[in-house]
Amino acid sequence: MYRSHNCGELNASHINTEVTLSGWVQKSRDKGFMIWVDLRDRYGITQLIFDEERTSKDILEQAQKLGREFVIQVKGTVIERASKNPNIPTGDIEILVSELTILNEALLPPFTIEDKTDGGEDIRMKYRYLDIRRNPVKNNLIFRAKVTQEVRNFLSNNDFIEVETPYLIKSTPEGARDFVVPSRMNEGEFYALPQSPQTFKQLLMVGGMDKYFQIVKCFRDEDLRADRQPEFTQIDCEMAFVEQEDILNIFEGLTRHLLKEVNGVEVDKFPRMLYDDAMRLYGNDKPDIRFGMEFGELNAVAQHKDFGVFNNAELVVGIAVPGGNSYTRKEIDKLIDWVKRPQVGALGMVYSRCNDDGTFKSSVDKFYDQDDLAKWAEVTGAKAGDLVCILSGDTNKVRAQLSALRMELAERLGLRDPKVFAPLWVIDFPLLELDEETGHYHAMHHPFTSPKPGQIELLDTNPGDVKANAYDLVLNGNEIGGGSIRIHDKATQAIMLKHLGFSEEDAKAQFGFLMDAFEYGAPPHGGLAFGLDRLVSILGGQETIRDFIAFPKNNSGRDVMIDAPAPIDDEQLKELNLKLDLQS
Repeated sequence: MYRSHNCGELNASHINTEVTLSGWVQKSRDKGFMIWVDLRDRYGITQLIFDEERTSKDILEQAQKLGREFVIQVKGTVIERASKNPNIPTGDIEILVSELTILNEALLPPFTIEDKTDGGEDIRMKYRYLDIRRNPVKNNLIFRAKVTQEVRNFLSNNDFIEVETPYLIKSTPEGARDFVVPSRMNEGEFYALPQSPQTFKQLLMVGGMDKYFQIVKCFRDEDLRADRQPEFTQIDCEMAFVEQEDILNIFEGLTRHLLKEVNGVEVDKFPRMLYDDAMRLYGNDKPDIRFGMEFGELNAVAQHKDFGVFNNAELVVGIAVPGGNSYTRKEIDKLIDWVKRPQVGALGMVYSRCNDDGTFKSSVDKFYDQDDLAKWAEVTGAKAGDLVCILSGDTNKVRAQLSALRMELAERLGLRDPKVFAPLWVIDFPLLELDEETGHYHAMHHPFTSPKPGQIELLDTNPGDVKANAYDLVLNGNEIGGGSIRIHDKATQAIMLKHLGFSEEDAKAQFGFLMDAFEYGAPPHGGLAFGLDRLVSILGGQETIRDFIAFPKNNSGRDVMIDAPAPIDDEQLKELNLKLDLQS
């Protein structure tokens, strides 16, 4: 056998035991008459010792040739270590080597295989198989496996059945571009990779499966960023004969289970917030409630003077920054520059200092007196020593801008503690969202989301007012899961598709299989899908999902390790009946 023990389990109780270890050379220290080698595997590090008094000359010479990341096997005796290392579990012992076998030599790695490496992200992605040897990446992948196992444990113990659904499906409009796959056997036709198993899990409910889950890959051909990948993993769930309350309760339970089993954290409260309130108080539908800084709408107390910037705005809104009065003018100017960046898009920022003596000093003192500024402080909840930051403009834009500022300030103030977990349900989303470019409505979630009871008639008169029977689970300012009660009858689904602009022919072509299934006794049903990548990164106290994915892609959607995507040769194109017409 290659090993009798791993490199993380030996201790003083094993002294005088004969062992066999295998692993990678972490580093070697050659004193001439004595050589120490740190041997590493997934489980830890064990120190090996070779010395001229107790080690044969041949083995000593062989040990002198060992380089970083050589794969070796050793046999030897566990002995007490003269200079102990309390920082590792094996720090009390070392192995006096009697046999050494080099299983594989290694080139010098392009970066150091250490917790704090000298390799940049690009080079580490290119050599990801080396990066995985480092503890931070290795431990993230092990952490992800633990989360996944706990998900399966909880759902299985609550009678959910794990069912696999196809990856090769037909293209359906679900809000993002599909990745498409040409079919060789069906000339001129294409499969699509699923953006989610949405229709299949609904069909499983029609099939009587009752409680379904799947940890499944999904695919969306979208523009990428640090926290988005073209392929991602969902914990996909569906339940029959349920109402919204049933679903919220079961997945609160799952989230509590994960926080307790994975993080050792007990969370009792899962507050619920209306979508409209989330937008009004925080400027987005996934607010971070670990800290305050709620929005204060100032129209009533700011649009009565001759300040045109406020008077011409649809919304004037501000936040109180705790202790912000200590900011220098230079620091405030940097904040103003920050909100004027293209990524945020504000034209400027008004501010008001709340002095310790109860007076105020603002950037618009020319237009507003002390009574006005006191009202600003009251509306935003500002206290002595705080700073009130105010933006104005079109409602939707200015809310998004102030939300970005709120999160940036919270980061600077250290208010986003990754060890604190604040879950939140956001409910009663709009059913439809207006596309300002086309003037048409589209589904905010997907076309199968049910409207709130009694509101379907509003689709004909006030479609923007219809609320969805939908809900998102937010954790620390990130949406970790979302779902809805589904439409389960053909007539209602037909009405919904009509209002989304589908003709009867288009609806039948796209969703005829689902509409037909509804005619054979579809139960009321609903579900939720967690984003596993995002969930794992938050539970792991980090912001970037890429660190918890074994082989991620970069911001251009490329796998730089295997160099994909890549061209295919003419013979493959011919076999698929495809011809390229690339535009320069």
